[in-house]
Amino acid sequence: MDPLAIVLPRKRRLCALLLFAAVWSLAFSVTRYSIPEEIEVGSVVANLATDLGLDISSLGERNVKLDIIHNKKYLDINKETGDLFILEKIDREYLCPTKTVSSCFLKMDVIIENPVRIFNVELEILDINDNAPQFRREAMHLDISESASPGERFSITNAVDMDVGKNSIETYYLSQSEHFTIDMQSGSDGTKYVDLVLKRELDREQQAIHSLILTAVDGGEPPRSGTASIVVQVLDTNDNAPQFDRQVYSVDLIENASAGTLVMKLNATDKDEGSNAELTYSYTLYTSEKTQEKFTLDPNTGEIRVNGVIDFEEIKSFEMYIEAKDKGQQAHTGQCKVLVFITDLNDNHPEITVKSLKRSIEEDAAIGTVIAVVSVSDRDSGDNGKVDLTIHNRFSLPFVLNKSSEEYFSLLVSEPLDREKVSNYEITFKVKDRGTPSLSDNETIKLEILDVNDNAPQFSQSFYTIHVNENNEPMTLLSSLSAHDPDLNENQYLVYFIMEKMIANTSMSMLFSINPENGNLYALKTFDYEREREYLFHIEARDSGVPPLSSNVTIHIIILDQNDNSPLIVSPWSAKGTIIEEVIPRSFEKGSLITKVIALDADSVQNSRITYQFLQVTDSTLFSLNQYNGEVRTTRMFSYRDHRYHRLVISAKDNGEPPLSATVTIKITTVEQMVTEFSETTEVPLHYDLFTDLNLYLVIGLGSVSFLLLITILVIIVLKCQKPKPTKPPSNRNSVISQRNSTIADSTLISSDAYWYSLFLAETRKGKVVVRQPLPNGAGYFVSSIPRSMALTTTSESQASTLQRERERKQ
Repeated sequence: MDPLAIVLPRKRRLCALLLFAAVWSLAFSVTRYSIPEEIEVGSVVANLATDLGLDISSLGERNVKLDIIHNKKYLDINKETGDLFILEKIDREYLCPTKTVSSCFLKMDVIIENPVRIFNVELEILDINDNAPQFRREAMHLDISESASPGERFSITNAVDMDVGKNSIETYYLSQSEHFTIDMQSGSDGTKYVDLVLKRELDREQQAIHSLILTAVDGGEPPRSGTASIVVQVLDTNDNAPQFDRQVYSVDLIENASAGTLVMKLNATDKDEGSNAELTYSYTLYTSEKTQEKFTLDPNTGEIRVNGVIDFEEIKSFEMYIEAKDKGQQAHTGQCKVLVFITDLNDNHPEITVKSLKRSIEEDAAIGTVIAVVSVSDRDSGDNGKVDLTIHNRFSLPFVLNKSSEEYFSLLVSEPLDREKVSNYEITFKVKDRGTPSLSDNETIKLEILDVNDNAPQFSQSFYTIHVNENNEPMTLLSSLSAHDPDLNENQYLVYFIMEKMIANTSMSMLFSINPENGNLYALKTFDYEREREYLFHIEARDSGVPPLSSNVTIHIIILDQNDNSPLIVSPWSAKGTIIEEVIPRSFEKGSLITKVIALDADSVQNSRITYQFLQVTDSTLFSLNQYNGEVRTTRMFSYRDHRYHRLVISAKDNGEPPLSATVTIKITTVEQMVTEFSETTEVPLHYDLFTDLNLYLVIGLGSVSFLLLITILVIIVLKCQKPKPTKPPSNRNSVISQRNSTIADSTLISSDAYWYSLFLAETRKGKVVVRQPLPNGAGYFVSSIPRSMALTTTSESQASTLQRERERKQ
């Protein structure tokens, strides 16, 4: 036999034995891990493949599985990563309910096939402080006698905590108490026990129930706690004697009180309870037999009642000594004294006598003035004979009683009197004695308050506004002004008069009149709105007292405008009944301005608003009239069929009620051509080579004629200035004329009532513009038209005269 054949099998058996020993040693090795309880599901505990030295890629092929011994499957192995992870939350208290075991392990086997390998794994579950201490009973009741001695111990239920180690109960606390404390002890297993210890004597009468709070605290972080209430009921002992609320009682009892009348009911109390607090009442030996005959005492209720006849004349007071005794084993007693005073019957009414009295008094009487002296009396004695006097009225009175002696009183004025508020008083005196029951009597006097002149007249308003239409009739009643004076007789009689005031050298009494008796205000003249629009003055009302009192009121008279002025046509101006002539070329374009009618109205507001309209027109298709500014314009061009002469009758009507109007007649003449008039500013080019002898003679002759013409014009102006002005327009109008270099001249008319008219006057071929001149003494204005060239160089007077001469030349 080959020796190698013998050696090789031996080696194989040796290797197999070594391999089996290695596997067996691995099977008995233990891998340990520690985790806290309540760890989240899915949390990784460790990587078993790494810790056990396994190939992660072969875990799936070798069918790795976890076998937990004697427990639920709390963990599992991830075959892809080799991680040992939490499959279900682990509760240490459920897994290891016995607190005597300090450590809690979860044992597992990791089994791997192909080849088979077994690993022992132990998972230590660490305790966390997830349980609070709890008492077996939330409320504990103890009965302790108030006679218990300090230091006595009382067992109470302890608390339990499912946690272990430092997370279990560490200590106890008791709420603040003057009578109790606790003593904590530890058992052999480490459990903490506690006893309730009395540290001060109890008194049920002071506090019958003691409510305490016991708190158990564990040693975890953070610590948890649990509480339970301890209710201590203090049991009574007979340690208190009965007590009356007073040591001495005093009672008043009227004489002749009927039998059975309750005098009083005693009320003794005992702080104990049960039979220790049940009381009985009785007389002591110090109470006389006579007193016990007159009064009875109920032993259970303590009521004292009349038993015999009580006579004030026989005896005026009684003394009773009464004892209260409890029903305890060692009975205690308490005593009191009762004094009964007999009161005399009040059988006489008090009397009132008025010794001196004023029937009337002036309202300005000084405070302290004596009105009456009253005496009172009562024939009874003691309190029955003592009386009180008061003023008994429903409302408060301005009087007071002053006690001058024991039986005399004075009635005085205590507040200022006012007859206008109260003119008389009924004063009732009430006298009342102090008996029980009291008796009383009444006496009434009347007092009249005399009037004094202490009130000035008063108007209902301090300012009156009165509207009056102009053109009123003289002696028109404007208003009735009445003042009121609450005084009487002559103090109430009023006289009205106007307080003098001058306006424009005119006295108010010349314009207005007032009836001195009734205050009717009249107008003495006819008012004109265009001259004066308002008046302001004062009216006084004065009474007839001594001294007289007065007050005044302001009167504001406002004159209302009436449509009493007709419009006055000021442009184109003409004498009354005359016709205005206008010459225009037939070549006028459509819309050309022919003339402009201007009218003025001395009224105001609506009464002065003027509109214009045609009353007659030769050809309504040829002319148009603006109803607001009075412009007459052509509506088309003239044709050969149109008449040469046209007649226009224009009406200027105001907006009053009823409306007033004025008319003007304009005769329009149409011509084929108009002679062009050069203005002074027209420049003609001169050529020196044209100045021949003939031209020189013509220039000299023309200059001479112009000089003579100028002298004639100056003479006419002087003559015209000496003549009266033909018209008198309204006085309160102003006109402002603005001239421009164009062919249109603007004229703005300003009225005194701030109502503006914008007027436009077209220049005629002779360049006329509107000029206004004041008349002498401010009576009004004269409105006329003059050539434009003259208006730029001459004064107002020369303009007016030149215009007049131009009109005469036309006619």
